[in-house]
Amino acid sequence: MRPLEGITVVALEHAIAAPFCTRQLADLGARVIKVERPGGGDFARAYDGRVDGLSSHFVWTNRSKESITLDVKQAPARAALDALVARADVLVQNLAPGAAERLGLSFEALHARHPRLIVCDISGYGNDGPYRDKKAYDLLVQSEAGLLSITGTPEQPSKAGNSIADISAGMYAYSNILAALIERGKTGKGSHIDVSMLESMVEWMGYPMYYAIDGAAPPLRTGAAHATIYPYGPFPTGDGKTVMFGLQNEREWQVFCSGVLVRAELAADPRFDANAKRVQHRDALRALIVELFAGLTQEQVTQRLDRAQIANARMNDMQAVWEHPQLKARARWTEVATERGSVPALLPPGRKDLDAARMGPVPALGQHTDAILAELGLDAAAIDALHLAQEV
Repeated sequence: MRPLEGITVVALEHAIAAPFCTRQLADLGARVIKVERPGGGDFARAYDGRVDGLSSHFVWTNRSKESITLDVKQAPARAALDALVARADVLVQNLAPGAAERLGLSFEALHARHPRLIVCDISGYGNDGPYRDKKAYDLLVQSEAGLLSITGTPEQPSKAGNSIADISAGMYAYSNILAALIERGKTGKGSHIDVSMLESMVEWMGYPMYYAIDGAAPPLRTGAAHATIYPYGPFPTGDGKTVMFGLQNEREWQVFCSGVLVRAELAADPRFDANAKRVQHRDALRALIVELFAGLTQEQVTQRLDRAQIANARMNDMQAVWEHPQLKARARWTEVATERGSVPALLPPGRKDLDAARMGPVPALGQHTDAILAELGLDAAAIDALHLAQEV
């Protein structure tokens, strides 16, 4: 039995933050009923068609869910939604600011009728404060949270290459929901969770913010290199390739000089004998490293780093990650079904001996509508009438 079997989640969700949260719950066995608009559904379905004609974002965040289409502006559909919420353990929503309140789906409106219901709101800036009604998307929150100010090159800021603000909010929503379920088990009462993308992202900005405390200068943008530890980042080798490595302490610096650079005397060079000095003189040190690596291949440098037990990595592209030998050796890949056929999927991080993660199909739009409505007690005529009302 998976940990969340028997838990029902109703999700009024779109894009990434809320769907990413509820997919984690589904992985653990929760029944996730995804409420979508008739016609188009979650707008992330139309982001691209890279997965056999399906959206890469949607396939990633929506496996193991059931899709029901409801036009909640129509009375029969709204009644069906109310009946779904009445049976749910958790309601998750990331609708536009104010939309949940207008639908009567705020925690305040629901708690008296459904005291065990956990309500999780995910938004850009939270349910109060001067930014509460401001729309928010991943890139905009990356910018608002200061991530762009420390990411990129000295000349040009860059966003993270994935939806990191959405992911952070989704994971905090997920962990808060798990905690709320434990709390409900003790008190018998549901609770309200208000997750902000901004607050989630700023939490992940902790080190740069403390580095710049009391008006101090923030970390510089240094491309793929570390802003405050050196050497730590990519370096070219003589065969036109790149090695990525990093040092964490002075012991590693000494071993790096003797075993990798084969220049033991550099360890005591007054320009480089402490990390702060190496950061200050990074250009001079980089020039020395690049000069010494110019006579070596990537493989030779990697072998030296491994012998010296200096942490290093390949700078993989996406195809190399699909083929990563460590993921294959640990059997981390499986497949999930979609309406277009099976696609590969990474098993959720964290291996367990028992209760394998649920890896169910990615639902087609409205695939489970009739079955769910029948569960709610609607007969065939009522279901047909609801569909007809939504088509008008």
